[in-house]
Amino acid sequence: MTTLNDEGLLELLGDIEADRVEFKESLAGSVPTAIREAICAFANDLPDHRLPGVVFIGARDDGSTSRLPITNELLLQLADMKTDGNIVPPPSMTVEKRTLRGKDVAVVIVQPSDSPPVRCRGQIQIRIGPRRGIATAQDERILNEKRRYRDIPFDIHPVPSAILSNLDLLQFEREYLPQAFSAEVLEANDRSIEEKLAATKMIAAADDTTPTVLGLMTLGKTPQDFLPGAYVQFLKLDGTEVTDPIIDSADIRGSVSDIINRLDDKLKAHNRVAVDILSGPLERRTNLYPFEAVQQITRNAIMHRSYESTNAPVHVHWFDDRIEITNPGGLYGSVSVDSLGQPGVVDYRNPNLADVMRTLKFVQRFGLGIPLARRLLREAGHPAPDFNVFGNFVSVKISTASLQ
Repeated sequence: MTTLNDEGLLELLGDIEADRVEFKESLAGSVPTAIREAICAFANDLPDHRLPGVVFIGARDDGSTSRLPITNELLLQLADMKTDGNIVPPPSMTVEKRTLRGKDVAVVIVQPSDSPPVRCRGQIQIRIGPRRGIATAQDERILNEKRRYRDIPFDIHPVPSAILSNLDLLQFEREYLPQAFSAEVLEANDRSIEEKLAATKMIAAADDTTPTVLGLMTLGKTPQDFLPGAYVQFLKLDGTEVTDPIIDSADIRGSVSDIINRLDDKLKAHNRVAVDILSGPLERRTNLYPFEAVQQITRNAIMHRSYESTNAPVHVHWFDDRIEITNPGGLYGSVSVDSLGQPGVVDYRNPNLADVMRTLKFVQRFGLGIPLARRLLREAGHPAPDFNVFGNFVSVKISTASLQ
């Protein structure tokens, strides 16, 4: 990762025609949308500078400062752009307050992505000299080529033993594409099916139709033939120990959407309803666990687990007094033992799978799942989820309210 000192920032601040810099006087009006588009364009790095792009907030188009107060609230608003779901996959970026030419400015430094193309609200933004634009089909091909020759995440590695017929192309065109792109974009799109698959990272490239890990997980007819551990093992036990009698068990397989939907069905089936007729004039019904909290934590496990070099599934074990969710793969990237599950702390072992889950509306906003689960559990009178981190897996325990 390339860093920029004050000297490097001053050089960019003075080069108003550079294609690695953008200036914003404030965050008024539609400026936040423009900043997200600039971040997307810098992450795509179409000119192949392999250097970070910079958005200065509190600076005019001529490079002069605008005396904008650089508050913590402003910096947090900028930092939130990384994981608010508008830019996918989430870019590598930092947000800082710097003093340049004796004045404070906010600086968003965006690193080139190892997994282009990056999209902002479904569109591939690029730099065309000193301005932004939307990528053409040829630009998109160039970005796809760049991805092939970089150190890419495992979730878009090609799977050599798979072939195009292992993907459900009808599902791709009828279900996935309409959710990934607006009707206007699809109507104007004259790309071949291979180009569409490559652009969404389901295959290696338009001229290399080898399915990727992502393609098999999203569209695979039988994904576990190639990714044996990509499933969820569900157990409902009659007791508090894993050796107690099993009431219900299932190995939940299929595409990621199949797995999530079938797991949701299991969670709903066993989340029994308590009926209270004594505490008020109206009958009151409550679930044993707040369903959305359990849902968020299980989906988080599917998103963040390691799919590389392991055949272990995600385990969801439902005991009489708790639910335990265990996923293979230790902590990743900037997440530490102390910061795991804390608001605003997020990193992605599988950034493209995260994008697919957001596209399919299994994730509303990146980084929100665990904080939301914490709040829902607290409001329902449950203890906070208990995270345990081991070398090669992470376990989460959700206890019943009676154990508080």
